[in-house]
Amino acid sequence: MSVIEVHGLKKSFGELEVLRGIDLTVEEGERIAIIGGSGCGKSVFLRCIELLEIPNAGQIFIDGQEITAPNVDIDKIRRSMGMVWQKFNLFTHMNVMENLTVAPIKLLGIKKDAAHEKAMSLLAQVGLTSKADAYPEFLSGGQQQRIAICRSLMMNPKVILFDEPTSALDPTMVGEVLAVIRMLAKQNLTMIIVTHEMNFAREVATRILFFADGEIYEQGTPKEIFDAPKRPKTIAFIHKQKYFSYEIAERNFDLMKMQGGIQTFSEKYGLTPRRTNRLQLCCEELIYEMIDNACADAVKISLDITYSEIDNGIDIKFTCAGKNYNPLDKSFEDFDEDNLGAAILHNLSKNYSYEYDNGINKINFTLT
Repeated sequence: MSVIEVHGLKKSFGELEVLRGIDLTVEEGERIAIIGGSGCGKSVFLRCIELLEIPNAGQIFIDGQEITAPNVDIDKIRRSMGMVWQKFNLFTHMNVMENLTVAPIKLLGIKKDAAHEKAMSLLAQVGLTSKADAYPEFLSGGQQQRIAICRSLMMNPKVILFDEPTSALDPTMVGEVLAVIRMLAKQNLTMIIVTHEMNFAREVATRILFFADGEIYEQGTPKEIFDAPKRPKTIAFIHKQKYFSYEIAERNFDLMKMQGGIQTFSEKYGLTPRRTNRLQLCCEELIYEMIDNACADAVKISLDITYSEIDNGIDIKFTCAGKNYNPLDKSFEDFDEDNLGAAILHNLSKNYSYEYDNGINKINFTLT
């Protein structure tokens, strides 16, 4: 049974289109993690589900009721959803027990004693029974977030929405909050979690949504998304890939500008001086090899360097218009002083591939 259905959801802020038509069905018991780069619309999507942001178009159904319908009782539908924010949002003038019980007593009509009993049970689950009378200012960030999760559970929600629940925490406190969410996952609660904790998402979620370009760019099981992503932006995000590109359109190109760009790129992402030097040398020799042997009058060369923070790998893609020429089309023993550039490439590259297609030389390899 579906708990949430979203159809054609769009949201813009002025001319900035953040969500460009989101379709999603969340089944009961699913645990969905939403990942993606900053500004891709993850948090805006969650806020739209609760109508904290009003969509420009589309429909949202919560437990079969359309929250986007005219004249709908939004507050009543919201009671079936829990929301855990980045900044906790506890009532600072109330102690923990009051924070937990005020909503169920006033909105659900639960008796004070029953609400108190349930609150103590939840506090026991998160290890905070001793903090029942404490005020938020005397709690750590991790403790406040655990209380915020308990507050959501007090309303018996059909689904809980988590908006980067650990982003405002000191790293030492992240683990205690993630442990609570793992506990909830074992109880088969329906959850949507916006998170930047990739290992946590892999462990807890039943489905991963990768947001990019204002849409659900790719989705799948944790294994599918983290181990075998299919689309380019997902691959780049998962492997934390960084790019450097350079175009050459003449024989007397600005070599120092290119090498300076590679140097800046390498320093930005922490490549060692030795690897930087090898990368610069490899690119320089490859370019001159192709200019001397493949290019006629016109020069059209593209250099693309990809660095993966995950495995520290450096991949180089090189295209050159001109005649068919593969700089590594013979064994290393056949190189002589006239093939010094090719010999250097042979020594510094692995996973080498070459293709000639419609007048374009395509060379791909990994720097050793």
